[in-house]
Amino acid sequence: MKTRILVVDDERSMREMLSILLEREGYEPVEAKNADEALQLFETSIFDLVISDIQMPGINGIELLARIKKLAPEVPVLMITAFATAEQAVDAIKLGAFHYFTKPFNNDEIRALIRNALEKRDLKQENTLLKQSAQAKDGFCGIIGKSARMRELFGMIQKVAGSLSSVLILGESGTGKELAARAIHVSSARKAKPFVAVNCGAIPETLIESELFGHKKGAFTGAVVDRPGLFEQAEGGTLFLDEIGELPLLLQTKLLRVLQEREFRRVGDAVIRKTDVRVLTAS
Repeated sequence: MKTRILVVDDERSMREMLSILLEREGYEPVEAKNADEALQLFETSIFDLVISDIQMPGINGIELLARIKKLAPEVPVLMITAFATAEQAVDAIKLGAFHYFTKPFNNDEIRALIRNALEKRDLKQENTLLKQSAQAKDGFCGIIGKSARMRELFGMIQKVAGSLSSVLILGESGTGKELAARAIHVSSARKAKPFVAVNCGAIPETLIESELFGHKKGAFTGAVVDRPGLFEQAEGGTLFLDEIGELPLLLQTKLLRVLQEREFRRVGDAVIRKTDVRVLTAS
């Protein structure tokens, strides 16, 4: 899998120049023309490193840096600008920027900084894995294994845990998909919040929508009280939907909208509710 680097700059020529440089080095660049677009990409994708301009319309690079560090603190961020000030440099470093440099820049300097940032990130992840493995002796977050393949899995879990993206876990029945989902949750910034798991194939088709989104009193026969669904129970944390393929197609469409818009309605209710839940799925 190629190392993915997000390039954020309102100048198209700068984005294209950096992307060409990154591609030549074997990286996979993804471009964003402003901070809003970058944050949207962060919600659906995993990045290994970010290169961002500071002076941009709307949300500037310093504010973007602060938000990225809240979303994915382990992702290194390089800041670039044509108008350097000591105050900006201090702010960027305080907020966790890996490095700060000015335009025009030297290509060799960029290459070296990227390698250094990625190496330090990998070293931190390895140290975290070693600490967790030492605490769990032969396992990681409840998953037992010491082989090279298992260490690779643990590293992947650690990487995915730092993202906001929804994740699909594939595997045969009994291979530990829920364990992997729990490990992602425990390794993430949401670990202090609820982890809620449900087997979609074990709930009758007529009840699954109410189970996920809740219902309003009187929404259907037997709905004698208002009832929150699993999304509300998992607020701030992680919702794990096992056997996602068992969901009816219409409900899959509704779920997709929830993932995109981060809002839903209880069955029989007109009130739109916002949700902050990371969804992990398995099949």
